Amino acid sequence: MALLTISGLRVSYGGVEALRGIDLRVDEGEIVSILGANGAGKSTALMAISGLTRPSAGEIIFDGKSLLKIRSHDVVSLGVAQSPEGRRVFGTMSVLENLCLGAFRIQDRNHIETTLEWIFDLFPRLRERKKQLAGTLSGGEQQMLAIGRALMARPRLLLLDEPSLGLAPLLVKSIFTTIRAINEQGVAILLVEQNARAALKLASRGYVLEVGKVALEDTAANLLANPSVREAYLGG
Repeated sequence: MALLTISGLRVSYGGVEALRGIDLRVDEGEIVSILGANGAGKSTALMAISGLTRPSAGEIIFDGKSLLKIRSHDVVSLGVAQSPEGRRVFGTMSVLENLCLGAFRIQDRNHIETTLEWIFDLFPRLRERKKQLAGTLSGGEQQMLAIGRALMARPRLLLLDEPSLGLAPLLVKSIFTTIRAINEQGVAILLVEQNARAALKLASRGYVLEVGKVALEDTAANLLANPSVREAYLGG
């Protein structure tokens, strides 16, 4: 059953059309990857879903509700949370304070505490450093924090934008293992990722964007085996 359905989505920045009528679907409990070169429109798609940029045409339906006219913080309340490209943690605040910001729409203190424990189980390093300033963390630890902060909203759909960017291979493997563990808890994931091979091994389906349009849509296994995809994104 579709949790998120995007149809005919167009987004423009000034006179430049970043998305040119894309269709996309994420089912309940699914991991879907979006691949594409820089400037293909991948991050724009996530920002449109989150309400951070407004489409010029098309529709975004989440759990039967249109997101087009909903403010970004209300999108979070409906069950969509995003971990942005570049992490964007609040460096002068502690790890714990950053995490609690992710629960800004939740009033139930017990719910917040339970979610914190879940995140600390996913990312034990964050528990060890919960009083440390976020700006003093390593890149990998900041990525854990960015994902954890998004999870504090207890989303049904998690939007991940380049979670492996700038990380050492060992940390990338750890982050992707945790993403799978998050999905196994029932959270659907829409993943934008330059590491196409790792993303497709994690996902069930994928989309390839080229200059704002969907060039390919298929199962992850078929995309991994596709000669055009292998040449463009997997190193031949």
